Amino acid sequence: MLTIIKGMGLLLITLVLFSLFSLKAPKGDKAMSGLAGAAIASFLVEAIHKYISGDFLKIAFLGEVGASSGSMAGTASAILVSLSMGANPVFSVVAGVALVNIGILPGFIAGYIIGLVAPIIEKKLPEGLNVVIGALTIAPLARLIAIGVTPIVDATLLSVGQAVSVAAEQSPYVMGFLLGGMMKVICTSPLSSMSVTAMLGLNGLAMGISSIASFGGAFTNGVVFKRMKIGDNSNVLGVMLEPLTQAPLITANPVPIYFSDFIGGGLAGIVAAALGIINNAPGTAAPIPGLLAPFGFNPPLKVFLALSLAAICGVIGGFVGTSIIKLFYDKEIIKPSEKNNKNFSSKEVLQNR
Repeated sequence: MLTIIKGMGLLLITLVLFSLFSLKAPKGDKAMSGLAGAAIASFLVEAIHKYISGDFLKIAFLGEVGASSGSMAGTASAILVSLSMGANPVFSVVAGVALVNIGILPGFIAGYIIGLVAPIIEKKLPEGLNVVIGALTIAPLARLIAIGVTPIVDATLLSVGQAVSVAAEQSPYVMGFLLGGMMKVICTSPLSSMSVTAMLGLNGLAMGISSIASFGGAFTNGVVFKRMKIGDNSNVLGVMLEPLTQAPLITANPVPIYFSDFIGGGLAGIVAAALGIINNAPGTAAPIPGLLAPFGFNPPLKVFLALSLAAICGVIGGFVGTSIIKLFYDKEIIKPSEKNNKNFSSKEVLQNR
């Protein structure tokens, strides 16, 4: 019990800090979305091509692609984070390529700082020299920052992820429900579950629970939208594939959605825990990455079974949650104006993820 309390307590504190960073830090939300993109570009590609295409299907070339992608997580993070913050693309790439053999979290911190200082460097230096001098300045600065923060990251964020992972191993069913429910709520909220799991470096059973819960909870969202008459059929499909595309509707109706998500994600998380689904690709806690990544680390039939049961649990969670809400929650469902209810483009989704 103490392990569960420690793991979930540290996770809750971390989530509060992440939320404050995303909401209050200069361009914090854009930095977090860049981190989520880096997780897809590195860890998801690694999981699919290294472990499935390479190790399982024995396609050596794709295996090399996956291994290469996974080794560049820090580089991808620095580039995409600073780019998302509006830095000069040349400066973003300069910062990224200087971070060979650096992890995704130090890369995130370096990218964030470069995203803040790069526009100042570009503005202050003389026209024509700003790119050259800026590049020569930013490269060592980015690596110095990344190397400097690595021990701090290892002692804080990664230790929180390890505490959550240990709790999941020792109490899989309880953590399956609590972690699965929490991650699905985060997945549906503006605070990206991909960014959170990437920053914590989750792996093993804890990451397996998070990814399966994110997938199963997608069906919860579909049921909630349908039963509560939130939007039309296109909104139902959109929220199942990528919740952020329906952000205006979600933020307008948080109670039925998040309440049901916790139930559906929690039940799906129990399925992952019961079947022992592992996932060593941090940052893949979203419906589509959560569908694909587990195949890289588990027998295919076990993953198919987990996904099928998770989908059923997601539907059950949606029905249970909305049934309870209908008993106690008579507030009229809010439907934002057509202007605010637009579907975001894939580019906008990536920028916000």
